[in-house]
Amino acid sequence: MIKIWTAHTSEVDDAAEAVSEIMEQLDIDGKLEGKLLKNTVGLLTCYADFIESEAVKRICEALPFEVVGSTTLGNAVPRSSSTILLTLMLISSDDVYFSVGLTDPIPSEDPAPLRRAYETAAAKLAEKPVLMLSYAPLLMNVGGDFFANSFTEISGGVPNFGMLAVDHNSDYHESQIICNGEAYLDRYTFVLLSGNIHPRFITGSISNEKVSREKGLVTAAQGNQLQTINGKPVVEYLQSIGITRNKDGTIVGINSFPFIVDYNDGTTPIVLAMFANTPEGYAVCGGNIPVGAILSVGSINAEEVLTTTAETLVSAIGLEEVRGILMFSCVGRYFSLGYQPMAEIEKVQELLKDTDIPYQFTYSGGELCPVYSREKGISVTANRNHNDTFVGCVF
Repeated sequence: MIKIWTAHTSEVDDAAEAVSEIMEQLDIDGKLEGKLLKNTVGLLTCYADFIESEAVKRICEALPFEVVGSTTLGNAVPRSSSTILLTLMLISSDDVYFSVGLTDPIPSEDPAPLRRAYETAAAKLAEKPVLMLSYAPLLMNVGGDFFANSFTEISGGVPNFGMLAVDHNSDYHESQIICNGEAYLDRYTFVLLSGNIHPRFITGSISNEKVSREKGLVTAAQGNQLQTINGKPVVEYLQSIGITRNKDGTIVGINSFPFIVDYNDGTTPIVLAMFANTPEGYAVCGGNIPVGAILSVGSINAEEVLTTTAETLVSAIGLEEVRGILMFSCVGRYFSLGYQPMAEIEKVQELLKDTDIPYQFTYSGGELCPVYSREKGISVTANRNHNDTFVGCVF
């Protein structure tokens, strides 16, 4: 069994006051350690300025357990949400065990730093992990698929739920992961969980009504560069199904037309964004799309974001014995909200306000979430890197 608490502070300039606010919210009876069960870990997300002011460092120093997390440009817990906010979720248990890991710097898609960190953390647990909660760096030369696939191989398929760091800057240069009060631009931190815990995963991206009926076969691809669909360059294929091209040959509103990718292996399709076109008419995507995958093209806007988030969260609220929900939503969904950037967070808070479910919601630069087999329905079969997706881990 687990217990979950949350806390928050908007005091970004005064580290001492930020610590006081967090401890006051957690330490209701004056004995925080007396409230905690045998094992505890903290999950922290914040606006980047909380790192510069040393509020993150001081809060982590004040807490009697390890803390991991990330920067973000918007987050929420019960009773509070903002762009300039620090949120904390505590997970505590007598029969669930936690082990925190931190990689060395990650200069390239070399799995060695990931393997060393995972094996060190896993060795501290008496049993094999059943869940991995991850906070990955946002790097120019290392993608989410590398993290998802490498840790799947290293761990033997342990479900990996997490996010890629993001921040409020247009170039995301302050995107950092956080481990025990220290912040890093190029490292990956995580928590391994073992014991009596049975997580369930939810994903929401694009409804069927917003997906083209046309399906294409990926006939050429290299990494995250999607080259041809049905033997045609991507831009030519998209034009053939009615999507407009600019005079320079690029796609109009390219970020509004993500791909729905069916790996053709029996698992639930995922969504990957299209970021740019090459001179050859290829597409640079937010993840790897293998040859043989089946593609559809969707469209996303503010209404679609709110509808799919609401439907997905309602399905989670209806599950039995929900003790807490950890949620990440893609920054692409945030930007789709236009002049109402807090609308998705407000929808989440509206749906959860009449429940006693503790939660933490954070915007991410990419989502790591397991998908289920469509045939079996309840068995996690694959870890995936997602774009433009709302994901949740239900405890």
